[in-house]
Amino acid sequence: FTLKDIRVEGLQRTDAGTVFASLPFRIGDLYNDEKGAAALRALFATGLFKDVRIDIDDGIVVVIVEERPVIAAIDFAGLKEFEKDTLIKSLKDFGIGEGLPFDKALADRAEQELKRQYLTRSLYGAEVVTTVTPIERNRVNVTFAVTEGGVARIDEIRITGNQAFSEGTLLGEMDLTTGGLMSWYTKSDRYSRVKLNADLETLRSYYLARGYLEFRIDSTQVAISPDKQDITITVNVTEGQRYVVSGEIGRTSCRERV
Repeated sequence: FTLKDIRVEGLQRTDAGTVFASLPFRIGDLYNDEKGAAALRALFATGLFKDVRIDIDDGIVVVIVEERPVIAAIDFAGLKEFEKDTLIKSLKDFGIGEGLPFDKALADRAEQELKRQYLTRSLYGAEVVTTVTPIERNRVNVTFAVTEGGVARIDEIRITGNQAFSEGTLLGEMDLTTGGLMSWYTKSDRYSRVKLNADLETLRSYYLARGYLEFRIDSTQVAISPDKQDITITVNVTEGQRYVVSGEIGRTSCRERV
């Protein structure tokens, strides 16, 4: 049928122009179910609405929307490891921020992001609980309650497959340690994937500089204790043969050392 008129109901904060701009039809156009379905998809895609439906009334399309509540404030409880402003900035990248529409799915993702932030600080036992409190004018306050738990520390680092150099020698080349007098300051006993990758490159360079051209790191295992307080790191290596460079007049060669 030919559209006589388009009406929008249920708007509280959203401008009607935003709705009309998302509709794939105008007054005077031919309307069909395919266009109606496209309109629903487009309106949901804006992220502004919790529910949308379309009613037809004697050639008039009535778009009925239920707006998502807007986040009035974000707060945290139990924070010690992070500054509040740092986390607020991080969450905004996930669509959770003051003045933005509240989406439960985005809030769940934000909760997981907070847990990931704590993992980077070796706080593997951290728990996050999100509380959403409705307030007037279709707004909500969002509170993230955090139980940080204790810091997981490296209890043991093992290197297997080494023969040319002792485990103690190789561990001395690494920044990660099992703790010492200055660990409270250097945090060298806190596990970090970035730090471990850097240490693996250090080991690789150490071997290559000493002629072990076939050296490789076969695998690494990181295990955490059931209470999430102790971490064990195992690095499995294959040294390969050692090569030396011999120089003669007019010729340089690399040969395997027997």
